[in-house]
Amino acid sequence: MPHPAAAPWRWPHWLLVYLLGLGLVAGPAYPMYRHYDFSHSLDTRSYLSVARGEFEGVSLTRRYRPLVPALAATVAWPLEQVYARIWPERPGTEWPLRLGFYVVNCLLLAGAGLVIFRTCQLCGASPLAAALALAAVFTSRWTVYMAGLPLVDSLYLLVFALAFYAVRAGSAGAVVAVLLLALPAKESGLLLVPWLLWYGRHALRWPWQLAWLALGGAAWLALRLWIDQQAGTPPEASVSNALGHLENLTYSLRRLFSVKGAGEIFSIFGFFSLALLAGLRSRAARQDWLPAVGRSGIGLLVIVAAHMLLSGDLGRMGYLAAPVFAVAFSLIVSKYRLLSE
Repeated sequence: MPHPAAAPWRWPHWLLVYLLGLGLVAGPAYPMYRHYDFSHSLDTRSYLSVARGEFEGVSLTRRYRPLVPALAATVAWPLEQVYARIWPERPGTEWPLRLGFYVVNCLLLAGAGLVIFRTCQLCGASPLAAALALAAVFTSRWTVYMAGLPLVDSLYLLVFALAFYAVRAGSAGAVVAVLLLALPAKESGLLLVPWLLWYGRHALRWPWQLAWLALGGAAWLALRLWIDQQAGTPPEASVSNALGHLENLTYSLRRLFSVKGAGEIFSIFGFFSLALLAGLRSRAARQDWLPAVGRSGIGLLVIVAAHMLLSGDLGRMGYLAAPVFAVAFSLIVSKYRLLSE
């Protein structure tokens, strides 16, 4: 439930926090956008192909995530007209499309940051502590990748942020947004559905949740069938591909319980993770933040862990824990008098 200290917001508050998040993301991500060697990443080349409407030859895992690529292509068209006038040698290259991804991803991540900031406040964090938590999340190395490269994780992080916000704020609108966006953002968004049906039932009752889920699921299936037709792929191939992710479990578990895996986990939020040690030092310290995270937060972390194990990409998928980490971090540092006033 919303914290009684969380006062209603007006649009200047939303705009200020959004610009704070955008500033934290856009600047550090620009060198990644500008200088990354795309020959090293199959993911980025795949999403560039999807943005061009080229589905044939693209991995079955990535071709069904067209929302961010479509937005990037839409943004890239006017950018290309500007490029043609300022840098005549560039429009024939992929620079406008890469810039489109950079713009869209920065805007989406700033939106996720705004939702995370507000969730921290609703859980009882001071504005300064919430801002520091936002900085802790956005200085992660994964933020730079998600914002600067042609990837779709920015939308998926926004979905996770909206899901946790929906439960903490009791927002029916946020529940609907998650039900409509989760599956098109990534097919693994299906893992969020049972969690949202249970913890989001106070925000939106089950019959309405199921109705919106049916609408979003139907649109998602129609989109997949259309993409399969464009690529000439039989629909059952995507089922086999999804089940193939189970093969990653053994690899992920071996990697998790290794020195390299431990380092990858620590690198998600870096030295900001050490604040959790302060929050775990005693029963009294744990009571400052664990009740606010609650069972819903623990459940969301379980879903993040499932993503990590199924994908084999421990660090990037672990970054989806950002909404829960930010709440815990902000409440821990809020207990210091300097950040409470």
